[in-house]
Amino acid sequence: MKLMTKTLLSAAMAVALTSTAAHASLSDDKVKIGVLADMGGVYADICGKGCVTAVEMAVEDFGGTVLGKPIEIVSADDQNKPDVGSAIVRKWIENEQVDVITGLVASSVTGAVTQVTTDAKKIALIAASASNAFTTKQCSPYNAHWTYNVVALANGTVKPIVQSGKKKWFFITADYAFGHALEGIATKVIESEGGEVVGAVRAPLGTTDFSSYILQAQASGAEVVGLANAGADFVNSLKTAAEFGLTEMMDVAGLLVFTPNAQALDPAIAGGMLTTTGFYWDRDEESREWSARFKARHGAIPAMPHAGAYSATMHYLNAVKAAGTDESDAVMKIMKSTKPDDFFAKNATLRADGRMVHDMYLVKITKASERKSADDIFAIQSVIPGDQAFAPMLPECDFK
Repeated sequence: MKLMTKTLLSAAMAVALTSTAAHASLSDDKVKIGVLADMGGVYADICGKGCVTAVEMAVEDFGGTVLGKPIEIVSADDQNKPDVGSAIVRKWIENEQVDVITGLVASSVTGAVTQVTTDAKKIALIAASASNAFTTKQCSPYNAHWTYNVVALANGTVKPIVQSGKKKWFFITADYAFGHALEGIATKVIESEGGEVVGAVRAPLGTTDFSSYILQAQASGAEVVGLANAGADFVNSLKTAAEFGLTEMMDVAGLLVFTPNAQALDPAIAGGMLTTTGFYWDRDEESREWSARFKARHGAIPAMPHAGAYSATMHYLNAVKAAGTDESDAVMKIMKSTKPDDFFAKNATLRADGRMVHDMYLVKITKASERKSADDIFAIQSVIPGDQAFAPMLPECDFK
């Protein structure tokens, strides 16, 4: 009996010591999440305050604490400026003990921010950026690129259009890292399928007058105009294309169309357009349940970055719990060895390079006659398996 009592006491002490060690290993006695996004500009609707809401939901659903300690959230507007974004994150890490960064919309901002996070050995959960650089030329053991990228967009949307016989393309491209990357990857897909790019123009971020770019597209002899832009830029360029009659002359392909932007357009203009997304609220019962909760708080259905921000945050917090620490290397090791599996991440894995590979969806923007409600924006046409949507991992980015 004495031996059993001693054994039980030793086991209890070991559990207590393990628990204490785990608690003590949390930096600053808490986990602090920074949400950085465009809060009032051209990308505000696709991440912005909605990404803050999504992260808040993840923290609440997780229970509000991890390893017995509080989880805190801070947020800021990067104004779509790399210097502003990197300065905010540097201050967060050096002065405010922020442990992980998420949100991250404009690829130029994300590129500057991930240099800071990598130097500081802090994890970046990239929920909204499109460039594939963060798992290729700017890959890092601390990047987790969650929701989508330009490769998946091009493979999902461009390839089937070219295969249908529309071979000649013209691009109207957002003139910064994201647009350049999307045009470049799309061009490779077009050429690999026997097509050609007959011309391209680049428009500054936040352009409101697209008339000169549309006139150049009309004169190009193209069969398809690819809009390698997003957010308000996509909305404004497509509206101008319709006003100038371009949509009656040739096909227009939106290479990155978020639900808030599709919702803002007259279905007479956008209806029937094919695009690729990593998430749609009405995909299944699980996605509908989460999206209803999000809409009740945010006032609108979620765009894919909102769902991605929630999913990435939840996976991170589960990894902190499993690792018993918020030390980045230990947490990332758990994140990469555990398959993400939730309403967003289907058939998913977080690769060693930080690319979260998961199912993508080819969708059609619904016409007015097809809509059952104001939120009935997309109709899923097909599921694109992750290994077909995303590029293979580069050996130099294999951070085991």
